[in-house]
Amino acid sequence: MEKITVLGAGSWGTALAMVLANNNHDCLLWSHRENQAAEINTEHTNKKYLPETVLPSNLKATSSFETAIKHANTIVIAVPTKAIRDVCSDMKEHLNSKKLFVHVSKGIEPDSFKRISEMIVDEIPTINVEAIVVLSGPSHAEEVVLNHPTTITAASENMEAAKQVQDLFMNNSFRVYTNDDVIGVEIGAALKNVIALAAGIVDGLGYGDNAKAALITRGLAEITRLGISLGAQPYTFSGLTGMGDLIATCTSVHSRNWRAGNMLGKGASLEKVLNEIGMVVEGVRTTKAAYQLAQKQQVDMPITEALYSVLFENISPKEAVDILMHRTKKHELEDYKTF
Repeated sequence: MEKITVLGAGSWGTALAMVLANNNHDCLLWSHRENQAAEINTEHTNKKYLPETVLPSNLKATSSFETAIKHANTIVIAVPTKAIRDVCSDMKEHLNSKKLFVHVSKGIEPDSFKRISEMIVDEIPTINVEAIVVLSGPSHAEEVVLNHPTTITAASENMEAAKQVQDLFMNNSFRVYTNDDVIGVEIGAALKNVIALAAGIVDGLGYGDNAKAALITRGLAEITRLGISLGAQPYTFSGLTGMGDLIATCTSVHSRNWRAGNMLGKGASLEKVLNEIGMVVEGVRTTKAAYQLAQKQQVDMPITEALYSVLFENISPKEAVDILMHRTKKHELEDYKTF
């Protein structure tokens, strides 16, 4: 039994805490809301995020950040990308030993273009970091809590740490693979949310399967182009955190990014979409970062550019699709000749 803290009691953090508790680890789930922590401890539910789920009785929660940090040898960071720096910075005064950090968030920081593992390195002193592992893949929380078969990847430059995380989470319904391509895993995880927003728009416009299949395929091509320009391994994008996560996020009603895009395609404003969903839609922030990063890297990302124009330049979804369809002629495999 390991002592593990999960920071963030949203749907994904709660689902992962449930996996760890079911694996008989001493898991403490941190929420910044005192009433949410009390609900988890007394009612064994988290109705805001997983309304139909009964949580294991051995899963405990706290709203004390100090208690959460001091509890664990392994800390799982499950907060939105925009909160990563604040949460990691707040940890410093409570760290008195090396800990294994696992992050499960998916995004890129606008302006700095840093991946989440890089943000963690910026904020937490090296003396307190045993290793950093990225846990990512096609995994909707709503299905994980039902023990439906799920596969995911633990990626780290430290393969012993990746294997340790594999052992912590793996069970009969939650299979974990390892990977040493941290760049590829983080880029795939972040940018699939951009393509999922676009996929939702395609569905909202009523364009059907042909259009969405094209979008997913060409979306993967531009994710791969950007990833490789940053040093990722090409084959990572054919795996769970590339094609796998892209399929799950672009085709499921569980995906808040798909839902947001679907509402945009049906004519809703971005402000209304974000208010109605009520949870963080990572793809919106990541679209801005990916658009800026593509320009910096001089990588062609037409779908990302089109989505950026819809989100931030008041171009209509229909007009953005028309712009994509009228681009100059190309050879299909032109993008792959430099891989």
